[in-house]
Amino acid sequence: MQDYKKIDIKREDIIPTAERMRKDGRRLVMIHGYVDKEGQNVISYDFEVGDCVEAYTITGETSLPSISEIYDMAAVWPEKEINELMGVDFEGLDMSQRLFLPEDMLDERGQIIVTPISELRKD
Repeated sequence: MQDYKKIDIKREDIIPTAERMRKDGRRLVMIHGYVDKEGQNVISYDFEVGDCVEAYTITGETSLPSISEIYDMAAVWPEKEINELMGVDFEGLDMSQRLFLPEDMLDERGQIIVTPISELRKD
């Protein structure tokens, strides 16, 4: 099991951190988010650093710069997912196509809708 190290950063630290990690050959493990008890967005950028996962965490932001130019598809999918599910905008990210939520989702915030495969096959 890998060690886990949480590091709080600010919005302006996202791009320099991702560039440094990429330059050092560090793998982007995941970008994930949740809403904390106070109702604030928490976004975590997790990188593999040796035997440790370093989680660079930002709290309370509704708009962040995209790191998709640095980490390509490893960043595109989770950024789009966080955008759809939490409403966080990623500046510079192409959101012309949605991943899986309908365009008319109430309140433009998501929830996963489970549809039986038999219903999907009809369409």
